[in-house]
Amino acid sequence: MLLTRLKPAVSEKWLLAIAGATWTTIGMMLCRLSFIWLELVPLRIALVHGLIGIALACILFRFGFSYIAQKNIKRISLSSGKRCIFAFQAWKSYLLISIMITLGIFLRHSPIPKHYLSILYTTIGGALLISSYRYYFFLWQNLKNRDGD
Repeated sequence: MLLTRLKPAVSEKWLLAIAGATWTTIGMMLCRLSFIWLELVPLRIALVHGLIGIALACILFRFGFSYIAQKNIKRISLSSGKRCIFAFQAWKSYLLISIMITLGIFLRHSPIPKHYLSILYTTIGGALLISSYRYYFFLWQNLKNRDGD
């Protein structure tokens, strides 16, 4: 009973907003790191690596993160009542997230030139950023439909 009272619980609309904000923030952080690294190389190299990253971000969005976001939205929208604030992702996804964070830290401290890493960071960051709008769109539609009732 005590654990239930201590569990931070929020409604569906807050879970959607938190998910969108989290994906946006992480996407912007990764893209910002990529941009900082690309500022340090000649413009021609920066443009090529930046454009490759953007193209790959669109592909990753279309065939990966878009699906994950949609799956999370469906899971959140099917829930009833208040849910744990961390339930915007499936619990098993947190293992993957921790592996990705660890890999990111390892790569940032590796001898791999940062302008090459910028492609990966732009790809993942851009895909997260684009996918985050799925949460906002669904939340907007949900709020708009409730206002019309």
